[in-house]
Amino acid sequence: MTVTIYVKGIVADYPELPPDFRSHLELIFTNNVNRVHSRTRVSAKPLSVKTQSFRLRTLCRSFVELRQIGFALQTPYALREKHIEGLVTLWHKEGQSPGTIENKLTYFRAFTKWINKPTVVKTLAEYIDPDEHNFRRSSVATEDKSWEGKGIDAVAILEEIVKTEPVVAVQMKLQVAFGLRVEESFLLRPKDAVRKDGKLNVVHGTKGGRARVVPMEFKMDVLLEAAQLSNRSTGSTIPDGYTKTQWRDHFYTVLKRHGVTKAGLGVTCHGLRHQFLQQMFEKYAGVPAPIKRSDQRADPALHREAMQAVVEAAGHSKAQKAGAYLSSYFVQRQLTSPKVSADQVRDAIAAAEGNISAAAKSLGISRQKVYRTLAADKPGASGMPHETALREQDGASRLPVAP
Repeated sequence: MTVTIYVKGIVADYPELPPDFRSHLELIFTNNVNRVHSRTRVSAKPLSVKTQSFRLRTLCRSFVELRQIGFALQTPYALREKHIEGLVTLWHKEGQSPGTIENKLTYFRAFTKWINKPTVVKTLAEYIDPDEHNFRRSSVATEDKSWEGKGIDAVAILEEIVKTEPVVAVQMKLQVAFGLRVEESFLLRPKDAVRKDGKLNVVHGTKGGRARVVPMEFKMDVLLEAAQLSNRSTGSTIPDGYTKTQWRDHFYTVLKRHGVTKAGLGVTCHGLRHQFLQQMFEKYAGVPAPIKRSDQRADPALHREAMQAVVEAAGHSKAQKAGAYLSSYFVQRQLTSPKVSADQVRDAIAAAEGNISAAAKSLGISRQKVYRTLAADKPGASGMPHETALREQDGASRLPVAP
């Protein structure tokens, strides 16, 4: 197996680990670094150098952290369940997000397979009770990351960039016209990408090697512009004289110069992809995406059709991934509904003489949120019925009021 990164150099960056321990890690990493853990990846290519390096460094740092919390392993082969549990406890105390911790557990699942201990790592929920700690990973967007949603005029920005960097500008146009990721816009071969049915083939640079087809609609002019600027040797949009890595650095340098950063204008290039997918949803559903917080709602069948179209155009393997761009009506209601305490709910119920619907309306929340708020409080507190009792007696949305 060919190793594409300098494993010895990475391991050497962690002198806190004993020499013998580092030697074992180096051997394990060298024999397995290219192995793919993802079950949804369809590409036969090895992992990128960036992914390999990040995974190995995360594992090395974690072994250092184990020593810091009192687990001085003499060999990585001694890794056990209690060690992973100790790490998760540490990460949780440090305030790391569910997504960050889950990613680290994924790396350790791969590692434990490499050392023939595949059952050592459990699910995040088995380490941290998601209900007790309100600790769940959510892939549903809570913030509109599109340029449109941030009030940024993409056309004006592109007009400035094209004056000095026409290739960067056309790559950004490809991203907003077809929902391409940055690397996909670099590696697209405009002259060869159009199918006979008029749709766009996205093959090179895709995530996990998953090729996809994207509707062209009336955006042929963008593709023609990209074709005129494409590299005559490779067919891609990366100019002669640049490697992919060099061009990526140049690309982001140009964006930074024009303020296209979170710290600058508050948007990134990926926001163009969000914008494309949100617009696609609206075209299919006839109403804005949930992230736009519109009062309009699509017919359920149209909503499902629009979500499926977005997933396919985005090149994801799971339908729920659309929520990362579009959000959901439920999440948006949660974000916009008032924050109320159990005491406020009880007072509202008392003022409404036990009428749950009236109490919910006065608080600006749903009846379901009334139940959830009381259920989260201690049963029987302040003499109010428990949630189960509330639901059983809610035949007419009127409940007995606490004396």
